[in-house]
Amino acid sequence: MTLPSVSRRGFLHSVGAGAAATMWIPKAVAGYTGVEIKAKADAGTLGVGVSKWELDTPALCVDIDKLEQNIATMKKTITANGIASRPHSKTHKTPAIAKMQLAGGSIGICAAKVSEAEAMFAGGVEKILMTTCNLSPHKIRRAMAIRKANRQYIQAVDNPENARDLNDAAKELGIVADVVVDVAVGTRSGVPAGEKALALAQLVDTLPNLTLRGMISYDGGVQHFKGFKYRSEEAVNRYAPSLETYEAMKKSGLNTEIFSGGGSGTYNIMHKVPGFTDVQAGSYIFMDAQYLEIGGEQNEKIFTDFTPSLTVMTTVLNTYFPGRLTTDAGSKALTLNKPDAIVIGEEGFSYNAGSDEFGAIRYETSNKTYKAGDKLELIVPHCDPAVNEYDQIYATRNDRVEAIWQVAARGHSQ
Repeated sequence: MTLPSVSRRGFLHSVGAGAAATMWIPKAVAGYTGVEIKAKADAGTLGVGVSKWELDTPALCVDIDKLEQNIATMKKTITANGIASRPHSKTHKTPAIAKMQLAGGSIGICAAKVSEAEAMFAGGVEKILMTTCNLSPHKIRRAMAIRKANRQYIQAVDNPENARDLNDAAKELGIVADVVVDVAVGTRSGVPAGEKALALAQLVDTLPNLTLRGMISYDGGVQHFKGFKYRSEEAVNRYAPSLETYEAMKKSGLNTEIFSGGGSGTYNIMHKVPGFTDVQAGSYIFMDAQYLEIGGEQNEKIFTDFTPSLTVMTTVLNTYFPGRLTTDAGSKALTLNKPDAIVIGEEGFSYNAGSDEFGAIRYETSNKTYKAGDKLELIVPHCDPAVNEYDQIYATRNDRVEAIWQVAARGHSQ
């Protein structure tokens, strides 16, 4: 979407307006079956077709039309740029959404933890790239067990000893495992670019029970650099050592079919890197307060490329004190990430989720007079950890619940 002159107020107003999105996948979205929804309705836990405004709170909701619109926007942009998407499931932790992404053109999904990979595979997702190295014997065995059952599983590696351990575990199971070398951008994870990365790739290529598929290289820091021009220049510059490594691997005859990295903040930048194959964007499907403030190519102040689809419904609990409201969505509903949650439709509201159970709102002006029991809708500070606070996501269309999606990888931190 192109909104070159939209204001923050105008954009957030449009978020809550429920404007119809371009439909590109069947309207019947994969999620809980009709039988499962009926069982919940019979148990009194869901009224079929219930409005999201009638949900008990805090409740995590996703607008299906906006979710589909975001997936379609990603597909359109990266296809035009000649690359692909391999989105991170750590954002949603939900197989139903991963399947939507695959149906929308993604070539696979990423997992940050082996437990996430297990949850995705158990939920029927097979094209999985594990971007974090598994070092302990227990995690290595789990990763190779996935590979034995799933020929489309790929494991990252960033040190020689781990490569040998993976090879031994694969041999024990009688398989040949696909791996990619994780090449560092910065100092958080990965083997340093250059000679060490090349040597590791060459080692992997010699191990009989491993198959080298290429390399991954993710720059997490640059995703939130404010201003598109600055972010674009920095992303390409900071990626230069990784590009040199890729070219060295290719020159030495190694397999470089995968050259993956990037994220939501650089999804329309990474194609400028020669040989780059796919972006590992995650937050684009939901969006959050952190991403809204980075600015985009069409709007330097607000990142309007994608529409916030993920919200938390909260209830006003206390209205006694002038200029203040208390809600039932505190840090356990929104996390302590900054910037603060955004109240849709109330530009002047300042939201503080510092209390475990309660949210505190301060304001000078409001669009209505609130009373206890009223509902508010919030854009979360940071979508990944916020999703991890919930067992399920209410999938809505036109503000009515159409499905319940289990957050299958909730709490999967190992």
